[in-house]
Amino acid sequence: MIIVTNDEGRPGVGRTAALLAKGASRLDAIEAGIRLVEADPAIRTVGRGGLANMVGRVQLDAMIMDGDTLESGAVGAIEGFAHAITIARAVKDRLPHELLVGAGAERFAREVGAELADNLTDASAEIWQDWLEATVPIADRARWQDSAALAPYVRNAIKADLLPSDDDITAPVDDDRPQGADTTVFLAIDHTGALGCGVSTSGWAWKYPGRLGDSPIVGAGAYADSRYGAAACTGTGEMAIRAGTSRSIVLYLKMGLALNEAVDAAIDDLRGLKGGLIDRITIHAIDAAGASRVVAVNAQQDRQFWQWRDGEAKPQRIQAERVDL
Repeated sequence: MIIVTNDEGRPGVGRTAALLAKGASRLDAIEAGIRLVEADPAIRTVGRGGLANMVGRVQLDAMIMDGDTLESGAVGAIEGFAHAITIARAVKDRLPHELLVGAGAERFAREVGAELADNLTDASAEIWQDWLEATVPIADRARWQDSAALAPYVRNAIKADLLPSDDDITAPVDDDRPQGADTTVFLAIDHTGALGCGVSTSGWAWKYPGRLGDSPIVGAGAYADSRYGAAACTGTGEMAIRAGTSRSIVLYLKMGLALNEAVDAAIDDLRGLKGGLIDRITIHAIDAAGASRVVAVNAQQDRQFWQWRDGEAKPQRIQAERVDL
């Protein structure tokens, strides 16, 4: 048994490990761990406390996938609910669909009794308001919610000097300040040897309303196949969507490449991207035998992840590799 989760998974990795150690299934353990991340307002890009989109609203994406059946469930651009991962799980379990977005996903969430929540905390609202007042002229602010042209501001906001930096919203694990600058991803193998994956995010700060990142896109943000392995990405989701990064890693494993080779091949695919948004992305991967590798691509600072294996007393925080494109 193994769990791999990124640094933002800290609030939930212990719970996931404890459940797996007691014989829980991979999806039950993954969902339980991610719910704790979603509920922690210190993690600024997942669930409650997530950073707002361009118009000051927190929109959530999530996906969960069973590596045995290749069934998945995902939701995108939903507002007003505490646990996007649980709604995604309900899509998998209750519908003949893989992905619901926006108003339809919210209707389904109400239908299944999903927990309501206002995910925009005072701290996140203040960050958004400070950005709005510093960046948007008064004339546009007056019509910001309905008719202002947002596209130019979105294009400007992806520049490093306008987005909230990791230093602004990230702190050491033993610090009380807000933490987190990424999606959370969980990869797991349970006591049966089966694999699963789950992801949850509030996405990029200042994103255009309705933007979907890679997280709810099966094969981009995450993918699991118990025969070969599982992978998940954090960071610039547009890159993972264009390259199909998570599915590619699993396919490279299927082709017979070792885990290190499969991840290297996926990084080479990213090098082939031309134009568009090219930034940082972190790849998390495990194979069916339980080997793991985490690589931070184009990272501006060191990245960490959490890992737990059967028999270990507690999860370990480990330094990710760093690679530039």
